[in-house]
Amino acid sequence: MERIVEQTLLYDFYGELLTEHQKQIYEDIVLNDYSCSEIAQNKGISRQGVHDLIRRCDKILAGYEQKLHLVERFVKTKAMAEQMNQLTKKYICTRQEALLSEMETVSEQILKNLTEAS
Repeated sequence: MERIVEQTLLYDFYGELLTEHQKQIYEDIVLNDYSCSEIAQNKGISRQGVHDLIRRCDKILAGYEQKLHLVERFVKTKAMAEQMNQLTKKYICTRQEALLSEMETVSEQILKNLTEAS
């Protein structure tokens, strides 16, 4: 997964667990695409301080993911939903009975993935 996409997903799922200061700086780097120098100047801290904080936040967010696997489950479920969507469109166009079995398998996988998350 591309680093920015990964950081964004991790922040979306676990960002509320960061302190307000960490959230502000992490959002500026990841979501607003500011440089460490720009943030340092705006916040009155060193560029190295910003860099260290971002690394620490990355580590914290990755630690949550390592324990909870919410992003991993989300990505898997999204891929399966996209697969189900494609199968449904194909079935509507072709009425191939063989697709029904595949659709059932994918829907069962989606339900299993969602059940494991709760």
